[in-house]
Amino acid sequence: MTRTIVRLITAAAVTTCLAGSPACSNDGDTAPTAALRDYGPAPEFSGIDAWLNSAPLMLASLRGKVVLVNFWTFDCINCVHTLPYVTSWYAKYKDQGLVIVGVHTPEFDYEHDRKKVEAALKRFGIAYPVAQDNGYATWNAYANRYWPADYLIDRDGRIALKHYGEGDYERIENAIRTLLARAH
Repeated sequence: MTRTIVRLITAAAVTTCLAGSPACSNDGDTAPTAALRDYGPAPEFSGIDAWLNSAPLMLASLRGKVVLVNFWTFDCINCVHTLPYVTSWYAKYKDQGLVIVGVHTPEFDYEHDRKKVEAALKRFGIAYPVAQDNGYATWNAYANRYWPADYLIDRDGRIALKHYGEGDYERIENAIRTLLARAH
């Protein structure tokens, strides 16, 4: 019940941000005109229950790459709506230095089941690494509160863009291209 209430409040907050509320301009890059920023060092992946499609990853070992950390859960319709974009970015840019890490953080008890997460990866055609964050350790390290949420990390391991909810796909892709084009 509590998570359902949080999801409703989150949806209202994201809608407000997407409408261009000044309250969002300092916290996340949800405003369409927001530029890349330096939000500080990206937290390390922690408390991961399982790594799917990959051996365990550490952000420290990904220095020199552009990393998109995508918080999602398989039964969130907003998350499902974003997956075609995330999977297409992976296909387009993985050979240019983009690493996408899906952080599957469950909202409901049944979403903790690894077999169900694996089935969702097949169903949605997700080939990039996915960290199963059942205990919310990585979620909390990022101080994340939204499904879906994207954190774009530059080659130096610093968060350069935050985005919550659906939409702004062109702006996110442009940010990916900009960071990939920057020399390390």
